[in-house]
Amino acid sequence: MLNTLNEQIKFEMYSAHLYLAMSAHIEHQGFKGMAKWLRVQYEEETFHFLKFYDYIKSRGEKVILKAIDAPPSDFGTPLETFRKVLEHEQQVTAGINKLYKIAMDENDFASQIFLQWFISEQVEEEDSTSEVLNKIQLIGDKPTDLLYLDNELGTRTFIPPSSNE
Repeated sequence: MLNTLNEQIKFEMYSAHLYLAMSAHIEHQGFKGMAKWLRVQYEEETFHFLKFYDYIKSRGEKVILKAIDAPPSDFGTPLETFRKVLEHEQQVTAGINKLYKIAMDENDFASQIFLQWFISEQVEEEDSTSEVLNKIQLIGDKPTDLLYLDNELGTRTFIPPSSNE
């Protein structure tokens, strides 16, 4: 379980870097609101890997930080970018589910309780990403509507959950 939790830290750190790279890419295209939305994703992923980090420490175990690969720097159009966001969130969900299965197999009840927060979080992550992706698909090639959506997405903020969540 410990090795898998440390691997998840690595994956969450990569996710943070991936979203920051996506933010830089999309802002370079002139979409500051979408860039902010992706930057908030970066902040959330940073919060997630720190949550795993703190959990491992709280169990009296050693955190082992592993090297992460550099993310790509080009993600295509906003539509292509948000398709990649959804695909990545689905990978994150699969990883969390794998962790939960290991915790169940090892009768690690504390880890099961800890991971339930992430299971709920992933439902929310996939839903919010799907919502943005669906809007971009509906807009199509209408630049005015895309700029309106960009403005809307720029209002997103990250408020870390309280420590008891």
